[in-house]
Amino acid sequence: MKYKEHYDVVIVGSGLAGLVSAIILAKEGMQVCVLEKNNQFGGNLQTFVRNKTIFDTGVHYIGGLSEGQNLHQYFKYLDILKGIKLHKMDEDGFDIISFDGDPKEYRHAQGHDNFVENLLEDFPEEEKGIKMYSKQLQETCKKFPLYSLEKGKPYYDDAEIFELPAKDYINSFTNNKKLQAVLAGTNYLYAGDKNRTPFYVHALSTNSYIQSAYRVVNGGSQLTKTLLKRVREHGGDAFKRHEVSKFNYEDGKITSVSTTNGVEVKGDLFISNIEPKLTIKMVGEDKFKKSYTNRIEKIESTIAAFSLYIVLKPNSFKYQNKNFYHFKDETKIWDSLHYSQESWPEGYMLSMGIKDNTAEYGETISVMTYMNYDELLPWEDTHNTIVNKNERGQTYEQFKKEKAEILIDEIEKKFPNIRDCIEAYYTSTPLSYRDYIGSDRGAMYAYVKDVNKPLHSLLSPRTKIKNLFLTGQSLNMHGILGVTISAINTCSEILGKDYLLDKILESNKHEV
Repeated sequence: MKYKEHYDVVIVGSGLAGLVSAIILAKEGMQVCVLEKNNQFGGNLQTFVRNKTIFDTGVHYIGGLSEGQNLHQYFKYLDILKGIKLHKMDEDGFDIISFDGDPKEYRHAQGHDNFVENLLEDFPEEEKGIKMYSKQLQETCKKFPLYSLEKGKPYYDDAEIFELPAKDYINSFTNNKKLQAVLAGTNYLYAGDKNRTPFYVHALSTNSYIQSAYRVVNGGSQLTKTLLKRVREHGGDAFKRHEVSKFNYEDGKITSVSTTNGVEVKGDLFISNIEPKLTIKMVGEDKFKKSYTNRIEKIESTIAAFSLYIVLKPNSFKYQNKNFYHFKDETKIWDSLHYSQESWPEGYMLSMGIKDNTAEYGETISVMTYMNYDELLPWEDTHNTIVNKNERGQTYEQFKKEKAEILIDEIEKKFPNIRDCIEAYYTSTPLSYRDYIGSDRGAMYAYVKDVNKPLHSLLSPRTKIKNLFLTGQSLNMHGILGVTISAINTCSEILGKDYLLDKILESNKHEV
């Protein structure tokens, strides 16, 4: 394993933003090195195998990937579209919203006109409200220039957009309680809170899926493999099992990073694709202004997740080319993250994996629901990854089993034959996400966006250390599109915003 004596750019963490940044800067002729602590590259793109079946840890579907759409244009510039096989989800209902006691399934369809038409079948009296909702989703997204690959002043000049609450605004389009719940039904995409979540978070999280929705065949790690291939084709290095323990600081800048396996990697520029709170600790709090470290330390992380991974018996459960967002009732859309021990889970998101040979029957089901990190405090001091094995003990295993059985009971209400189809199941808790992804308290979606403190959790890619930059889901938005844009933002600070955007737009005029 050979390291260069000195790199132009050292990137710590190989999540999507880290790998996208690596490709962009390597394309510009820079010597780039990516360091990853885990046995797998990719952050939330990681997959794992159980019973010879593939599970995604975080990527269940991707939006905006049809030709000409925003993510398609970014991916085309990165030259990764040919390396991933996509499967388009059900155009007339890629996301299904449902409730206990209501046999009807409410569909979110692809394409805004189709989205409106499908909802009108269930809510024929609500045409005005549904159309206005659809329009405002699109209008809100247009206020973020990089969402539409446009030049423009920074979006945070428009403070009003950060102060518009999602729940109240969505409810203003209609008085129909069921329709209000259906419009907000994919809440699990951003862990929406009725008192805090801004409408722009809802819009940015949902609009690109309405434009188009795809699954990655054989899991999100296919995306990682293609990204890594491009990094290396452009001369970049990437090393896994290299956990950075310290950023070395001298004369006002970072000079190198040290890893737990005794390697020192030197560079001119450093990009941290790890959580900013952790980055500050690794650099040293004394290297930043007290006001900056205090602000970041006080930013609240979103709620965490409990995930259930089901291996299905052969030919037992038909493949569903859609996701299911199910709630105990319509009032739980914005409240299910404030569950009690007795009421958990108040909802869940269920998705199926797809392989090259998937036909009538599926092989895997993944189910995600909210879980407070505090429930895991008895095992907080344990850390367990593939690289550093450390069993958490029998009580932890029992905790997971009890939670899994409760969740399966809930799923059974919607899919009555589900238990008969289960060959085996596996689980992950907030501790799993904390240890593998490095998210603060196992947070699902980095930092809380709060209409009451509109700009508090929005971070610049630049830090006061002149050669240290940040990237990833903690900066502005999470998700495949949000994190890709985060990497564009970070690299724009290094290369120049208009320069990079011109390159991306130019690449989309011609076949790569």
